[in-house]
Amino acid sequence: MATTTPRIVIIGAGVVGCALADELTARGHRDLTVLDKGGLFRTGGSTSHDPGTVFQVAPDRTVTRLAAATVAKYAALRAQGSPCLRRAGGLEVATTPERLADLQRRNGWAAAAGVEARMLEPGECATLHPLLDKERILGGLHVPGDGIARPVDAAREQARAAIHRGAVFLQGRTVTAVERRGDRVTGVRCGDERFAADVVFSCTGMWAPLVGRLAGVEIPLVPMVHQYARTNPLRALETIHALESASGRRDPVLPVLRHPDAALHVRPHGHRLGIGAHGHRPMPVAPRELDDPGPGAVMPAERRFTPDDFEPSWAAAAALLPVLGDAKVEEGVNGVLPVTPDGLPLLGEHPDLAGFWTAEGIRLTHSAGIAEALAEWLTTGRPMLGGEPVDLSRLHVDRFDPAELAPPVVLARAVRAFEQADDVRHPLDPPDAARPVRTTPLHSRQVELRAVFTESGSVERPMWFGANAWLPEVCELTPRRGWAARNWSPIAGAEALVTRRAAGMFDLSPLRRVEITGPGAAELLQRSVTGDVDGPVGQVLPTLVLDAAGGVLTELTVTRLADRRFLAVVPDRRGVAALRRWGRAGVSVTDVTEATAAIGLWGPRVPAILDGLVPGEVARLGPLRAAAFRLGGVPVTGLRSPAIGEEGWELICSAADAERLWDVLYAAGAPHGLVAAGGHALDALRMEAGLRAAPSAEQGPDAAGLGDAVAMGKGPFVGRAAVHASRAAGGPAQRLVTLVLDDAGSVLHGGEPVYDLPAPRRYSRDPVLLDGAPDLSRGPVIGRITVAATGYTTGTSLARAWLPAERADPGTRVSVELFGRRLTAEVTDRVR
Repeated sequence: MATTTPRIVIIGAGVVGCALADELTARGHRDLTVLDKGGLFRTGGSTSHDPGTVFQVAPDRTVTRLAAATVAKYAALRAQGSPCLRRAGGLEVATTPERLADLQRRNGWAAAAGVEARMLEPGECATLHPLLDKERILGGLHVPGDGIARPVDAAREQARAAIHRGAVFLQGRTVTAVERRGDRVTGVRCGDERFAADVVFSCTGMWAPLVGRLAGVEIPLVPMVHQYARTNPLRALETIHALESASGRRDPVLPVLRHPDAALHVRPHGHRLGIGAHGHRPMPVAPRELDDPGPGAVMPAERRFTPDDFEPSWAAAAALLPVLGDAKVEEGVNGVLPVTPDGLPLLGEHPDLAGFWTAEGIRLTHSAGIAEALAEWLTTGRPMLGGEPVDLSRLHVDRFDPAELAPPVVLARAVRAFEQADDVRHPLDPPDAARPVRTTPLHSRQVELRAVFTESGSVERPMWFGANAWLPEVCELTPRRGWAARNWSPIAGAEALVTRRAAGMFDLSPLRRVEITGPGAAELLQRSVTGDVDGPVGQVLPTLVLDAAGGVLTELTVTRLADRRFLAVVPDRRGVAALRRWGRAGVSVTDVTEATAAIGLWGPRVPAILDGLVPGEVARLGPLRAAAFRLGGVPVTGLRSPAIGEEGWELICSAADAERLWDVLYAAGAPHGLVAAGGHALDALRMEAGLRAAPSAEQGPDAAGLGDAVAMGKGPFVGRAAVHASRAAGGPAQRLVTLVLDDAGSVLHGGEPVYDLPAPRRYSRDPVLLDGAPDLSRGPVIGRITVAATGYTTGTSLARAWLPAERADPGTRVSVELFGRRLTAEVTDRVR
């Protein structure tokens, strides 16, 4: 009899594997086996020694949502009559002005994600946590929903629920092979035992690289030591315990304390304090050494405590908590935890092995939320949390370029992620380890022009060019200070101004270029993208790829080069995967990015620059048309693309010809004022032009203002039914809008909360709302900023924001929180 659900094997019975088994069996997946090389449920991995601290707020809204879902589940889950998570609250404290500003920013992230949080004065912090020295701190962020979990109990109770529904848990099973047939997983072998499987989940934590190699794939993760120590019993905690007991509470309710300036977190253990630290030197562990933890260790995830490494952390903790002055470390452990190159989890089905899913690099804080999202993803084809879509694209296992999977790069970047975990990070801070990973064919020319580089998608990309410092337009830019000035130069603004007034040349090589060829190429694209690609040769079509539920997976431009040959330009590797997932016989989907290069040329003087360099019929091509021709002797495919709202081209050539094409354009453009321009200018110009980058799969095309890219009348395509249903129901509940801030000098970066702004009796356009003006500055959170940029040629500060559909009309007034200030802004449908 045919099965109606896949046979599933989960490798790893830690808290992640148990949470996933619970969520999958709750959705009807009963043919499920969980294997672990250790015992159940103190398996010997990181779950066994995790101190249980759970903090929700993160820079990434998705990560915060995953943590909030975890808190909700474990707080409701009971073991031995008590919740598996006690909402003691979390308190982050600042000892420097920079950290205090960062906490204000985190408070905004919490509001945007729907997590309750509040900024506290030093005295309020000391009232909440009486052991604090309030003279040492400048303020704090209190998150009441944070707390302390019992990881092993949470794993056990979730496993029990899964077993009750039919799951099988087996201990003492060391996986020796992940079997495959072609590019699909078929089972797992533990010595002589074989477990047939249609789906295998790797939830092995620090062993993940070894399991990945058994499956023939790379899982970029490094086991790293984090220190944790417990003090001797403290009289101050005994007193607090007695006072709390007298008030009817069984345990102290001190919040979990975070001291990010010293990379510390502190929680009570009865009458003792536990201190977690990762401010020490990086101590990576080779995966193959995990099963030999050394003398004195009781499990693979533990190493012998090294007091000398802990000494600076102890000193920092004692300075913050004077009660530790007479205390000592009674016991400690060097616990091993998995760290990825960017510090984020690795989730989803591996693109190189169908049916092999990863749930790796996960902290206890996110375990239940991730399990819910993955279980929904496998069951329905779309990750969901609490019945709402959740965008896991930034956490996908396939987000790294193959060059980033080289062991030295993985190690260097995992060490960097460990060292910078609590740093105050600017959103535009370039990576500072293992660079460059990849460069474009134009890199040498950019170095000659003194480019200031960042990294985008593993590729070195100019932010701006030092050679343009002489431009007179630099003097037109208002200087910035402090946070807004980091990773910024007025040169970037000058490059944008010159592009609008004359012409700019941009390296577009980091975008991915994919050729779709074969007899079924047109049919494949017709069914997988929203636009009608079955047009004439030379058609350039901006379009989208949706999932079955109508969420936007990626935006792309499809050009018909010949009857059976198309070129798709997509933003990143996720776009390539979105095209390949619909592949079929008779169609070849080939990523030609490495073999090619691309230059964007835009501005009002572009026709004059190209005069005489291109054939006359090419010069007369209209917008969104393409042709193959020679430009100054270089073979190119040219796409007429108004990507920044200006006359211009995207010019694609072979990688070998890239420098020659650059030189031809640069020489021809010099008399007309052409400049090489970087990514900061390009981002600003695109936003000025009102071009909207595709949102995450959480939203559909109409919500993002991309409904024109959907050709409902062309025939069936993925997501069509969902778009039709949404429109029949009255349209999306949220819309992506453009905001113009009243204060043109304010700089947003994304993630900030947007508040309703009731119309005052006497209207004011003061750019920054002052404290003590409740009629202007008070209102509910109604949305969030996604991206932002300075409109250099419009003299405005611009942002994209999600707002309720009823608040998305042009002219609607809102406020945005930036470092604790409220800035007024207005929805607009015209930027230029």
